[in-house]
Amino acid sequence: METIRNLIVTEEGGLTGAGYAVFIILGIAALLVGAYIAGRSSTRKKMTARELAFCAVAIALAYAASFVPLFRMPFGGSVTLFSMLFIVLIAYWYGPQTGILVGFAYGVLQFLQEPYYLSLLQVCLDYLVAFAALGVAGFFRKQKNGLIKGYLAAVFARGVFASLAGYLFWMEYMPDNFPKSLTAVYPVVYNYMYLIAEAVLTVILLAIPAMKKAVAQVTKMAHGN
Repeated sequence: METIRNLIVTEEGGLTGAGYAVFIILGIAALLVGAYIAGRSSTRKKMTARELAFCAVAIALAYAASFVPLFRMPFGGSVTLFSMLFIVLIAYWYGPQTGILVGFAYGVLQFLQEPYYLSLLQVCLDYLVAFAALGVAGFFRKQKNGLIKGYLAAVFARGVFASLAGYLFWMEYMPDNFPKSLTAVYPVVYNYMYLIAEAVLTVILLAIPAMKKAVAQVTKMAHGN
């Protein structure tokens, strides 16, 4: 893994020639996927004032909740007061395109809150793309138990990009108390430990009957019913 990292990232945190090639290919692939999704959803109406209002409130609530860590994990990262749920709800209500857009905006706020900067690519992976990935929850909106499935898929997607950033930029910052035998999977363990912990708490919260009723009621309001 270290050899692959050295092929992609320079010692200063920038990209090598091979690195640029890799991410240009990834960018083209993402653009094609986005164009495909947009094409399939081209008949969708523009966002209404109600949708804009719910999106704004969700971003504000997620941002506020991110300031309230419930507890911190032993190798780093903290479990927040269900901050990801608010972004996932937008994707669940209005679809993946809106969810990705709102997640991207939330990622910008997260960077302003904790601006860890090593390179532009690192910022994109850690903040912009990772939080935009929460919008994938929208692909499950029409399925049975779609909110739970979408939330878990969103958590997994965010972890993928955060872990990729970890391999490319954060390996040298591995804490001394991390098991040396697990060095190769440090970014995965670091990111998914706090993501899974928050996911478990969120799923438990959503399973509470009173919370189910509350979410169903707010869902009706979000759709104007």
